[in-house]
Amino acid sequence: MHIPDGYLGPYTYIAMWIIMIPIWYYAGKKLSTELRSKQVPLLALAAAFSFVIMMFNVPIPGGSTGHAVGGAIIGIVLGPWAAVIAITVALVLQALVFGDGGITAIAANCFNMAVVMPFVAYYVYKLISTDSEITSSKRVIAAAVAGYISLTLAAAVTGFMFGIQPILHHTAEGVPLYMPYPLSVTVPAMTIEHLFGFGILEALITALIFAYIQRTDTTILYGEKSAAQRKGRKGASVA
Repeated sequence: MHIPDGYLGPYTYIAMWIIMIPIWYYAGKKLSTELRSKQVPLLALAAAFSFVIMMFNVPIPGGSTGHAVGGAIIGIVLGPWAAVIAITVALVLQALVFGDGGITAIAANCFNMAVVMPFVAYYVYKLISTDSEITSSKRVIAAAVAGYISLTLAAAVTGFMFGIQPILHHTAEGVPLYMPYPLSVTVPAMTIEHLFGFGILEALITALIFAYIQRTDTTILYGEKSAAQRKGRKGASVA
């Protein structure tokens, strides 16, 4: 799912840089207020985890690759804004050191995997889990569904970026200058592979890690401590 150099035209990759720069800035500001001291080491661990898991790339039709990202579990555990930073670090290192993903496409890759994934995953997880007990199996199912949907949607957005290139950049004769395939090819190619393959892998990884956290230390989960405090204050006011 890493977009290489030469697949996106300047209209797209410049637009993505313009979008991502304020997102990165705001995410950095949010970390200073939201990230608890107990979670700080997990931020580095999350970046390393995402870096490693994304290295297992499988080529797919349509001009890209497929892989799990780990963005869902990072968004659920550390919060979506922390996930923006963690996954961005992994993507930048992959692009600069290993050439996995283009330099011009860093912002586009970060938007798909460091923004779309963790935010979709976090809110899908919250929507499904509702007010269930943190140790309930419903939470594990919610995490799995969040991983599946978020990766598939991120892949679809990647396919959309690919597919609009022939529309935005072509010669006077209509020959594409960058990605040559239209939306009718790129969106199905990216989406189907993740619907029936990598999305399932992401769901499994997310569920397994979440289940492990349930058995060890649920206080590291984003927002759970503040929720407990709110319940405590509510109980105190009733008394």
